Amino acid sequence: MTRAPLSEKIGYGLGDMSSSMFWKIFSYYLPFFYSNIFGLGLEHAAVLLLVTKLWDAVSDPMMGLLADRTRSRWGRYRPYLLWMALPFAAAGILTFTTPAWGETGKLVWAYSTYLLMMTVYTAINVPYGAMLGVVTDDSRERTVFSSYRMFFAYGGSFLALALFEPLCNLFTGRDSGGAARGWFWAMVVIAAICAGLFLLCFRLTRERVVPAEDATPGGRSVARDLRALAANGPWWLLLGVAVAALLFNSIRGGAAAYFFKDYVGTDNALGGSMILTCGAFLAVGEVANMAGVVLAVPLSRRLGKRMTYLWAMVVSGLLSAAFFFVPATTAGCWTMVALQVVVSAAAGVTFPLLWSMFADVADYSELRHGHGSTGLIFSSSSMAQKFGGAFGSALILWLLASYGYDTTAGAAQNGQAILGLRMLMSWLPAAGCALAAVLVVLYPLGERRMREIGEKLALRRAVEQ
Repeated sequence: MTRAPLSEKIGYGLGDMSSSMFWKIFSYYLPFFYSNIFGLGLEHAAVLLLVTKLWDAVSDPMMGLLADRTRSRWGRYRPYLLWMALPFAAAGILTFTTPAWGETGKLVWAYSTYLLMMTVYTAINVPYGAMLGVVTDDSRERTVFSSYRMFFAYGGSFLALALFEPLCNLFTGRDSGGAARGWFWAMVVIAAICAGLFLLCFRLTRERVVPAEDATPGGRSVARDLRALAANGPWWLLLGVAVAALLFNSIRGGAAAYFFKDYVGTDNALGGSMILTCGAFLAVGEVANMAGVVLAVPLSRRLGKRMTYLWAMVVSGLLSAAFFFVPATTAGCWTMVALQVVVSAAAGVTFPLLWSMFADVADYSELRHGHGSTGLIFSSSSMAQKFGGAFGSALILWLLASYGYDTTAGAAQNGQAILGLRMLMSWLPAAGCALAAVLVVLYPLGERRMREIGEKLALRRAVEQ
């Protein structure tokens, strides 16, 4: 079994720290940016988010196939961290740029820049994710790597969420018409940090495992890889789990800005001079996510990955549903904080396990088909993120529009719109948890099965070398 030093695990974590800073800002603030800062209507913004993320999801398998076939002195997947770090930052800045154009021009700009952003995100994040399959061949060690990844990811999310609103306010200044400028410069700061983190990830990591090559005359083909993927039952189940889990996260996170603006408000939300803002609420969740990641390894060693994931989803779903009954009072706001801590900690347990299970699925594919198609399989997890995020973000805006949500500055929302906000923070995310729990019950690659697969692959790789 291949082991790696602590510095490499930290370095690997820095990559998802960068990705998560962008992902959380785009998931939680971009719908609000497009509708309330950039100036798009709710319906236009909903279609934009859906179309661009669906394209991004479709592009993920293409990137996975490309990465699987890349050969360089740095490996198959790692060089993309070097090549795409600066384009990644530049695309993020362009997305949060507001040109002084008319409605049609703004719509074209929004589609162009967000499509570019999602394409570059795919080009760096799919190879980064696939690296988990080649940094070690030990299934338990992968869970450790994945835990470092998610710990730093939540740390990055906390940093981004804690900084973004203050940066927006700082750069907006006293000019009430300068909100667009404030959001742009806030993104410049975040983007510079993200580019640096990916370059550090490249510097500190290495690819240690060389997957078995296809010995078929003529080599591997895209068609064979896709047929093997289509026949991979555990992959289909994890794909559904990932989509459901991302629906849960993207709906809760994306609705929070609206929920706090129009339901919680800002008047003595926690009593006295203490105010519960959207940024503080989300940042508390990221800290709790990090605590959950720390628990993932000991819990999974005791209960197994599958059962740990199942119980964490059950807890997240039940407590998310409880949000519906919490009033917008001082006591209610403290209850929201308490629920956010437990829900987020439970959710934090699940994500390192999910990535580790995708690496196990790649080993299962290598044993069954003679090649792991690691990049293609990990691209499917990224694809699931995009599908979940796309439908989650679009669903938020469509539901708000159907409930009569008014985007006019200072507008008071009607009772139906408030009901919609409460549903978006409670029952709809809980439904995503329920679906994920049902699917993970059916997932067949438990601890004993993965030990058998690991032993057989070790023998095969030893013979081929």
